[in-house]
This record gives sequence, C-alpha cells and structure tokens, in this order.
Amino acid sequence: MIESVDLSWFQAVVLGAVEGITEFIPISSSGHLRIVPSLFGWPDPGAAFTAVTQLGTVLALLIFFARDLWRIASAWTRSLWMPAMRGDHDARMGWYIIIGTIPVSVLGLVFKDSIESTFRNLALVSVALIVMGVLLYVIDRVCEHRRQVEDVTLTDGIYIGLAQALALIPGVSRSGATITAGRLLRFDRAAAARFSFLLSVPAITLSGLYEARHLTDPGGGPSWGPTLLATVVAFVVGYASIAWLLRYLVKHTMLIFAGYRVVLGVLLLLLIATGHLATT
Repeated sequence: MIESVDLSWFQAVVLGAVEGITEFIPISSSGHLRIVPSLFGWPDPGAAFTAVTQLGTVLALLIFFARDLWRIASAWTRSLWMPAMRGDHDARMGWYIIIGTIPVSVLGLVFKDSIESTFRNLALVSVALIVMGVLLYVIDRVCEHRRQVEDVTLTDGIYIGLAQALALIPGVSRSGATITAGRLLRFDRAAAARFSFLLSVPAITLSGLYEARHLTDPGGGPSWGPTLLATVVAFVVGYASIAWLLRYLVKHTMLIFAGYRVVLGVLLLLLIATGHLATT
C-alpha cells in the first residue's frame, strides 16, 4: 500500500533536479530519489513520484533525439506494409527498441509491489550502487569499443533490454545497466549511451503513465502541484545532462561515475551500520 507523502515546493525542486541529473548519468535516479530524502529527513516521495517525474526526462529525450526518433518511427511504420523497408536499419531499430522494452515492462508488472516497498530498502540500494559501480568500471576498462549505433542487432536489443530490467531495483541505474551491457557488447561509450537513451523512451513513458494513477488516489503520494513542478525541473536539468554526458563520453572513461557509486554505497552502509540512517 502506498502511503501519503507531503512534499514542500522546495523539496520538489530539489528532487526534480536530482531526477534530471541522475536519470541519464549512470548513478541511479531512483536510488538518489530514495537516498536524498533519507539524508535530509524528508519523507520518501515513493515510486509513483519517481516514475512521474521521469516523464520530464522523457520529454527531454524526445526533444533532444527528435530527428532520430522520427526517422526510426517513420521507417518502422512504413515497414509494416512495405516489405522493401524491412531491411532498413531504422525500421529494424524500431523493432529492437520495442523488443528491448518487453523485459522491463513484464518484470515491472510482476514485481510492482516489491518495487514500491522491498526494493526501496536503503541497504539494498547501497549494495546495488557498489556492485553496479564495480561492473561499470571493469567492463568499461576491459572491453574493446569499436561498434557504433548503426551496428545494433536484434541480439543486442534483447541483451541490453534485459539489462534495463535490472534498473527496477533502485541503485542499479537504468543508464548504468544499459550502457554497461552496451560496452560488454563492444559498443563505444557514446554509442552505448545513445542506444541506452533511445531504448529508455518507451520504458520510462510507460512506467510514468502507469504510476501516475496513484497520485489521484486518497493518500496515494505527493500532490499534483509539487509533482508537476519536480517534473518541469527534471525536464530542464535532464536535457542539459543528456548533452553533457554524450560530450563527456567521447573522451572520458566511466571511472568518475563508478568511483562515486562505490564511495556513496560504502558511506550509506556505514551510516546504516552505525544507526545514523534507517533502511526503510
């Protein structure tokens, strides 16, 4: 059962900025939306708030990748009745995104109760931050990076889609899991991030729309006002985050993100172990 949450306008702005920064940078948006309120003694905004504010970052994606998404959607739609189009890469990319979205959609429905309760345990979030941080660094360091977005295949879409489903656990990070999977499949950093962002559009949209229903329930979460404000802030900050990360990954490794994840995870476990931070 989802408990009522009373967020102030200031808290909504802060959490919206946190969502915008962390949705695309591989440090876990859902994890930080669970961590930040706990550190400041604010109420946990809940999974519904997290999902709805992600709609702001989806809008940022839609605008930033408008040309790519229109090209893919147009080619995919035409391929449904034009056999000659079915070999077109953009048409196939449409199928890869659809198929890659299936695992997170199915598992999200199966584990929806756990996502709203058990998975939000701070000890689990901390462990997920550390484990994914180590994987992010190791795989980024050891794997060659020669493949581009144009090289994506159906198999890549399935594997990266399965990795995206891991992000149902706060602390894993949707972008962290999918970029790491992309690196494991030998895509270069910018290409892995680009496909990760394209793949996230339907998943984040479906999640946000599905969870938005809780905001109209009595005691179902933060009110619409603070939630909408947080969503707008997430859009503005998220757009800037996408542009920054794609430029950053052209010349830099994942070390800074991996290191941050591990340090934060260890710090949280220490605070929990010493009784300074509750797990729920």
